[in-house]
Amino acid sequence: MLTTKPFLLFAIIGVILLSCNSSPEVVEADAAASVEGAPLFQDPGAGNLQGGVNTAPGQPNLDVAEHKIVAEEVMNTDKYTYVRAKENGQEIWVATSKQEIKLGNAYVFKGGLLKHNFESKEFNRNFETLYLVSDFRAADAASSMTAEQAHANVKSGSTVAPPTNVAAAAGAIKIADLVANLSKYNGKTVKVTGKVMKVNNMIMGRNWVHLQDGSGNNLDLTLTTTELAKVGETITLEGVLAVDKDFGAGYKYEYIVEGAVKK
Repeated sequence: MLTTKPFLLFAIIGVILLSCNSSPEVVEADAAASVEGAPLFQDPGAGNLQGGVNTAPGQPNLDVAEHKIVAEEVMNTDKYTYVRAKENGQEIWVATSKQEIKLGNAYVFKGGLLKHNFESKEFNRNFETLYLVSDFRAADAASSMTAEQAHANVKSGSTVAPPTNVAAAAGAIKIADLVANLSKYNGKTVKVTGKVMKVNNMIMGRNWVHLQDGSGNNLDLTLTTTELAKVGETITLEGVLAVDKDFGAGYKYEYIVEGAVKK
């Protein structure tokens, strides 16, 4: 016994010394995990609306003013139209959903994101000032529509015939029943089936889908989702109902379904 104790003592001391001399293990952080949130606007295909530098890094610089511009140059991608324009003598660029723009004509937009030194990968250039907007219209057709009205629960702007009676999927609720019982379903997961009347893609990091199912004189229900939807198709989406939702910058809804997924 007396011969084993010194051996055990030296063994313990050796372990302690090895522990002190060894370097701690370094765990590399996942680069993706360190990113605070996804880009508010992006083109999942070409990526031409990815990146860019906000006026306040990491924060969306929401613009609420109404702008009237004159188009001087147009560049198109598969999904977006870039417009170089003059506003009160100052040159700016606007990126919106792909559409026909006539040079020399006046256009109006309101709401969206203002970015500075925005890098376009597709065009391989920087835009000193770029507005990312969805509510972009010819000035003579602008009237007094506000950004809130343009994105709220309204039926205007549809390019397809409204449905008469869409058959609800199993477990789905009719839009009219949902709207009639907002307090009952507020904050709860709901499933709806409807015809896609309008889609605004990649606004604030999500797609905004307008559904109608023919109920309640064709009430229009807006849903936010990362799923892709085509105007005219009938789909079933499931998400959480929010009542009196205000996103700021004129994006205000009496009711909206958020985080919807296809079912």
